[in-house]
Formats: sequence, C-alpha cells, structure tokens
Amino acid sequence: MSAPQFLPWQMETARAWLGNRDRFAHAWLVHGLAGIGKLDFAIAAAASLLCETPQDGLACGHCAACAWFASGNHPDLRRIRPEAVAVEEGADAAEASDDAEPATGAAKKAPSKEIRIDQIRSLESWFNTATHRGGWRVALLYPAHALNVVSSNALLKVLEEPPPHTVFLLVADAPDRLLPTLVSRCRRLPLPAPDPDTALQWLRDQNVEPAREWLAAAGGAPLAALRLAQHAETACPPWLTQLIGPLAKGQAPDVGTLAEALEKIAPAEWIDALQRLYTDLMLAAAGAPVRYFPALAAGVAQVAARMNTARVAESARWLTRQRALATHPLNAKLFAHATLQRVVLSCQA
Repeated sequence: MSAPQFLPWQMETARAWLGNRDRFAHAWLVHGLAGIGKLDFAIAAAASLLCETPQDGLACGHCAACAWFASGNHPDLRRIRPEAVAVEEGADAAEASDDAEPATGAAKKAPSKEIRIDQIRSLESWFNTATHRGGWRVALLYPAHALNVVSSNALLKVLEEPPPHTVFLLVADAPDRLLPTLVSRCRRLPLPAPDPDTALQWLRDQNVEPAREWLAAAGGAPLAALRLAQHAETACPPWLTQLIGPLAKGQAPDVGTLAEALEKIAPAEWIDALQRLYTDLMLAAAGAPVRYFPALAAGVAQVAARMNTARVAESARWLTRQRALATHPLNAKLFAHATLQRVVLSCQA
C-alpha cells in the first residue's frame, strides 16, 4: 500500500503548505495552468490531511487512514465533481451521482457536466456527524468551474459558516471563471508549472518520446503532454502540416480534404490546435521562437513573413469565439470547412 504521491515539482510547495497546520484555512482554491497536476496535488493533499501519522506533513502510506484512502473508502473524504467526470474516472452510475437525489423521468439523461445544488446539499448530514477518527474531514471539489450559479451560492453559504474540522479543496484552472464571492471565501494556493528540464525528465520516465515535442504541443504542461501522447500519433497533427505546407509556399491548401479530416475530430480539439498555431504565427512574426509546434517552425516563419499581422490577430479572436459553438449540434464538416477558409484567408498575403 502507498499513499497518493505529489509530483516531483509539487513537493516543495506541498511540504511548506502542509507543514504549517496550526492555523490552516478551512477552504483552499488550488489553481494554476491546465495540465500541470492540480488534481493530483489535491488528492495527495487530502490523503496527507487525513493521515494519522504524517511524515513531514505528508501521508505516511501505512496507517489505517491511508489504507482506507487507498481503497477509496475513507469516511472523512467526499469527492464533489460532475457526474460526467465521475463516469470518466470509472465510477458506476450510483457513485457518480455522489449521493445526490436521483433524476426523475422516464428518459435516461446523459451524465451532468455541472456540479449541481443537490450534490452540495447532500453534504449536510456528513457535516453534522463527528469525524470518524477525530481528525480532519476533507471535501475535494473539482473542477470548480463546473459549479453553476445556484450550486456556487449554496457552497458559498456553507463556507460563510464552515463546519468544524472540515477542509475544502477546490481545484480550478482559472479563479476568474468562478463566482468572485466564492473565491473571496477561499485562501488561494497557486501551483507553478514545472521547469522544462523537470517536465521533460518526468515525461521520459513515463516513456513519452519525443518528450520535447509533446511538451511543446501541451504548452509546457507535462500531464497534458502525457494525455496527448496517449491519444494522438504525433505531437503535431498531420492535418496541421497539410495546412501550413502550401501556405508556406504561397499556395492555397485543399480546404475540402482538410475539412473531411477534421470532421472525424472533436471540434474543441482542432480549434485548440488552430489557436496554438495562431500563437506560433504571432511569435514568429515578432521574431520569437515558436512555442507549440517546433516541427512546423520553418513553414510558420515563411507564412509569418508574408501575412498581415492585424488580420491574423482578428481571426485569432474570431476563433476564440468559435469555441462557444464547438459543443453545439451542428454540421461538423461545414463548421470545419468555414473555419478553415477563414484561417487560410487570414494567413495569405
């Protein structure tokens, strides 16, 4: 048996934070760049807070509390996350509902992507009972941006009069996506991204190669790079190479063929890749090294040398607005075709 581990670049922060529990806040907002391991940090922190014989503030991995945590049965831990996230994590339908009231109606609904108010209300009986071993009680809530306005306000009321011996750990990419009054009730714990050498070594330890290209594609976030490497064949999507190749020569790409390729990919995924490409184009236009797709650096530089920077910047803002359409039921091929046409026109001289 072993306790959840902090990632190598989190150890210093974890020891400094957990080593001073005398005046520990009742609610913490753990935030930072997406893909750097914030949830891993919060889970390891919950294990450390519940451990009965912590070592340097961290979970020992040997006590009864650590054994319960490892088996997923610690009575003083609650995970509050959307049903859709719970299902992705492997929870069955009953567990995914997190003791919330079951949905009514004949039709079976898709798992919710929001944290609902009944999930917050279901914690009341837990708050009103003594902790199992006389120590902390930990509520782990993620991702915090999945709280809707109603559930945010319900949580806010809890935090205004926090239950005794209870620590809330909220995990979020960006605090500005949360209700300001909710953020004001939490102490912030920003987590830094690892330095490139540490991130590269960690990726290589996970057998990810070429580590540098995958890390670049993920914007320096190692866990995001690992997920990319597990689900994609190359760090730079082939369709992106087919887009930049002709543009670098001053030619028009085959938008129809490219749209057929994108039709098979989730819109949010290829829009994200295009947004990263635009960032590389703007960096190249400013004479800076590309950030996300080093394999395309030469072609990107050629496009950047002849493109209208203001037009590309405007199209990048337009592309950001298209993210709102990415989950809507629309014609995927038509959406891809229209988007690619806009991108090509913005990059041409």
